Amino acid sequence: MFDGYDSCSEDTSSSSSSDESEEEVAPLPSSLPIIKNNGQVYTYPDGKSGMATCEMCGMVGVRDAFYSKTKRFCSVSCSRSYSSNSKKASILARLQGKPPTKKAKVLQKQPLVAKLAAYAQYQATLQNQAKTKAAVPVEGFSWGNYINSNSFTAAPVTCFKHAPMGTCWGDISEGVRVEVPNTDCSLPTKVFWIAGIVKLAGYNALLRYEGFENDSSLDFWCNVCGSDIHPVGWCATSGKPLVPPRTIQHKYTNWKAFLVKRLTGAKTLPPDFSQKVSESMQYPFKTSMRVEVVDKTHLCRTRVAVVESVIGGRLRLVYEESEDKTDDFWCHMYSPLIHHIGWSRSIGHRFKRSDITKKQDAHFDAPAHLFMKVKVDTAGEWFKEGMKLEAIDPLNLSAICVATIRKVLADGYLMIGIDGSEAADGSDWFCYHATSPSIFPVGFCEINMIELTPPRGYAKLPFKWFDYLRETDSIAAPVKLFNKEVPNHGFHVGMKLEAVDLMEPRLVCVATVTRIIHRLLRIHFDGWEDEYDQWVDCESPDLYPVGWCQLTGYQLQPPAPQSSRDNQSSSSKQKKKSKSQQYKGHKKMSSLQLKEELLDGEEYSFLQGASDQESNGSASYYIKQEP
Repeated sequence: MFDGYDSCSEDTSSSSSSDESEEEVAPLPSSLPIIKNNGQVYTYPDGKSGMATCEMCGMVGVRDAFYSKTKRFCSVSCSRSYSSNSKKASILARLQGKPPTKKAKVLQKQPLVAKLAAYAQYQATLQNQAKTKAAVPVEGFSWGNYINSNSFTAAPVTCFKHAPMGTCWGDISEGVRVEVPNTDCSLPTKVFWIAGIVKLAGYNALLRYEGFENDSSLDFWCNVCGSDIHPVGWCATSGKPLVPPRTIQHKYTNWKAFLVKRLTGAKTLPPDFSQKVSESMQYPFKTSMRVEVVDKTHLCRTRVAVVESVIGGRLRLVYEESEDKTDDFWCHMYSPLIHHIGWSRSIGHRFKRSDITKKQDAHFDAPAHLFMKVKVDTAGEWFKEGMKLEAIDPLNLSAICVATIRKVLADGYLMIGIDGSEAADGSDWFCYHATSPSIFPVGFCEINMIELTPPRGYAKLPFKWFDYLRETDSIAAPVKLFNKEVPNHGFHVGMKLEAVDLMEPRLVCVATVTRIIHRLLRIHFDGWEDEYDQWVDCESPDLYPVGWCQLTGYQLQPPAPQSSRDNQSSSSKQKKKSKSQQYKGHKKMSSLQLKEELLDGEEYSFLQGASDQESNGSASYYIKQEP
């Protein structure tokens, strides 16, 4: 964070200089740094031509932007360091982004060529680092253009606690000032200027250079967490020149006074912002870790898989039996679909034993503490086999269906089947935890005006729960056993985000929140028909802020083009091939198909006792909410 300006015209031939008097600024109530006017240097050009090289750090820039009358140094720091520090140590320290030490001895001058070579090497290092963070290009799609042209609003980063910076985003908002590369400049070297945030869209910010006032002609979008965004003051401490854009160079004769006036009292990024970004993108899961994960071909069981890669917290898992490593499954590290080795046996869940009798030497079991464990009290009234409820169909996430608890496992886990479409051997059951936001008490859909999918082949329509419970001689699961917590998630209808297509979980797509029911979000994939929408929890690790793909290097799927939309209308019951390779559309397999595939591999079921107590509950749940 910078604290203001020194005079750029004073002579710095001595090792000390007088500071300007400090101007007191009333503190602003904010967690972001406040820019003050009390003693740091900002270099600026005065319109004259010519280039110069700093004799201390080797920085090349506009001569008149340099410090002192002799223009030998790019900043007051370099001027003072030259007379009191070891030049060799200082140059190395500056190239590493560190302040020079004050106890070093003065060494003989280095040739200019050596300094320029060192600086060139430093710039090359920065460029290589930037390449590792470069965005994965999506031909023809730009979030900035998409949002600007349609006046869209994006969900704020604070809505996504699992995403980088989700819990430490702070007060970054419109009006915050940052230092960014100046692209409106003809200089051969990289120079910077100050810009203000005009609009935020997730990680992306629409920036406007200081001095343009209401002129938006050079506004540009940039990822706030990118390597080229710095807090105000970074140029002063790093010895980088601030050069105003060529378009507005003529507007002011005294750029220093302009910046002092504009920036005093303004907000900027925290000085450790880039460090926080880096720390938030460190993930505990490593390649070669072994986990148990749902079998994508038989949701009723788990299999052993190995972490093949980690991108932004998302794991590419390769099933252990896959010799060519093509049989994979994508999920987030916080997904409820992955567990530590031995989880299935501990709770009584079906498990497909691997044909590999001995794990490879390079593979190792993921530590159990990496997996979230939810404790529930099952001693009193609890779920029982045969109880009815409503559940999101994992094979058709746009539908909430009539469902039945088929088996009660340990630690609060339940095996659930969709009424009217179950295999006799339970091979199409799926596992939800009792606290899962994907299961609801009887009557939830009716109260919240959501279409409930009745059992397949059920002829007595419209569906009425009272009649159905009487006909099937069954009871509804007690309302008090369901998760009724609704966090203050911050989502609003119409917000844009990036969302995983859970029917093809390797894809992250441009999406919109179209409906909110308490903590339940209806996610629409832009460019696709509504039948491909998915119900997702507000805290799902499969939702990300706008710009997440760019930040992590993941491939973003843009909205479907017009040709794809035309194809949707002609085949409305089948998903386009590019979005359905994993589950082959929304249709479930027949019982015969499931039984035949089940015989191909050994399957083990670990038995677990269940509660003997019976209970019943009311069908009322939540306060009615308008869509």
